[in-house]
Amino acid sequence: MAKVVVTGGAGFIGSHLVRALLDDGKEVHVIDNFAAGKKEERIHTGATYHELDVCATEALVPIMEGADVVFHLAALPRVQYATDHPVETTHTNVTGTVSVLAAAVKAKARRVVYSSSSSVYGNQTTMPLTETMPSNPVNPYGLQKYVGEMYTSMWPSIYDIETVSLRYFNVYGPGLDPTGPYALAVGAFLLARKEGRPLTIFGDGTITRDYTHVSDVVRANILAVESNKVGKGEAINIGAGRNKTIQSLAEMVGGEIVYAPPRVEAHDSQADNRKAEELLGWKPTIKLEDGIAELKKVFNIV
Repeated sequence: MAKVVVTGGAGFIGSHLVRALLDDGKEVHVIDNFAAGKKEERIHTGATYHELDVCATEALVPIMEGADVVFHLAALPRVQYATDHPVETTHTNVTGTVSVLAAAVKAKARRVVYSSSSSVYGNQTTMPLTETMPSNPVNPYGLQKYVGEMYTSMWPSIYDIETVSLRYFNVYGPGLDPTGPYALAVGAFLLARKEGRPLTIFGDGTITRDYTHVSDVVRANILAVESNKVGKGEAINIGAGRNKTIQSLAEMVGGEIVYAPPRVEAHDSQADNRKAEELLGWKPTIKLEDGIAELKKVFNIV
């Protein structure tokens, strides 16, 4: 039974990945400092949990020894949070990534799959976003993820380890955290509707995002392990390929809508996912309309 390590495996996406890996018969070790809290529904029987910061390089090594693959999902996420806390998030998102890469080399892991973000693109003049476009991040989070990608792309030629970066586009699905000031729009809208509050849109509602279901993201991670077409530090879009305005998302959820001043973020986002199909054999399977309908049932919204 192959051993794998998942950093950030107690987070939203990470916990879904851990569940899928366990179902596939893997020996799963999770590294997480529970910075976002320890949510029992994200802890899976069968996985081994190590409460540890990813910047503790030497402590990571014995956990990774014998592992075939390290999935690096640990991060302090959200564009607005990184904007408000640039020093703290740079430490975790950049130094933490270098630490994980260095530990994986010492532990002799075969491959590292790095969770990146569509935030690396920033503002672009054309859609969809392709991996050949120069990155142009417009906030600290996008820059941090891009720097992490650069380190990840450098590691194979210097340290003889396989790596690949997956650029996620606006991940949503069951188990997302709808609370707090940095909650993603999907969760914030659903919670507001459930509680009978107005849905708050930052800006005029015209910004677009490519909403990608968490189950599709998990499948991309697993395919990134199995593919023999990647491993040299490639960056690959993992997005549904359809961009929707934040206004249309709010209307899908339903309820009263109010508007607030815009945040510092890219105006538009849409993935060109042809490279994912070519290199990973990956295609999205869940449309936003179906995903939102699923979540409305979870939140008991009629």
